[in-house]
Amino acid sequence: MTQTPDPAPPTPTRPTSGRRPAAVLVGFMGAGKSTVGRILADRLGVDFVDTDVELVRRTGRSIPEIFESDGVEGFRVIEENVVTDVLDNHGGVVSLGGGAVTTAGVREALTDQRVAYLNVSPERGYARVSGTDRPLLATEDPAARYAELLAERTGTYASVCSFEVDADADPETVADAIVAQLARELM
Repeated sequence: MTQTPDPAPPTPTRPTSGRRPAAVLVGFMGAGKSTVGRILADRLGVDFVDTDVELVRRTGRSIPEIFESDGVEGFRVIEENVVTDVLDNHGGVVSLGGGAVTTAGVREALTDQRVAYLNVSPERGYARVSGTDRPLLATEDPAARYAELLAERTGTYASVCSFEVDADADPETVADAIVAQLARELM
């Protein structure tokens, strides 16, 4: 009796709901992703999800606690899982944590999304986060570390975005620019 080999297992893919976010906001800490995201969601009449807030909700731990107990690598694994799930299942506006795009799985999940890169200057961005509890800035010279990390990530943000907006402007102006760009894309 001849046995036929079992068929090859299907290639694993991420299950998706078929929903696609109206817009995904990326950029460095202090770019205003959360603030602009709320305004943008309101203007578009959709829900808003901040993946940092969602990550804290799902884990029951603060981001600094996760960094301390799991390290940067452990945090990025948790973050990737949260981000990919949100991108697969949320139809509104999504803002990602500043370092989410450093993970290959997140960059892959951003393919074919409407991604707005909120490009902030080092001076403006650092002024917005100065004095906050940011694990990556816990150094002797947080302003220099901010500028260094921003410079390292700028190319990655640009590589995943559909369009870029100047995030040094006030949040209302940034949201207006995104709405105008989304309208152009839908034409």
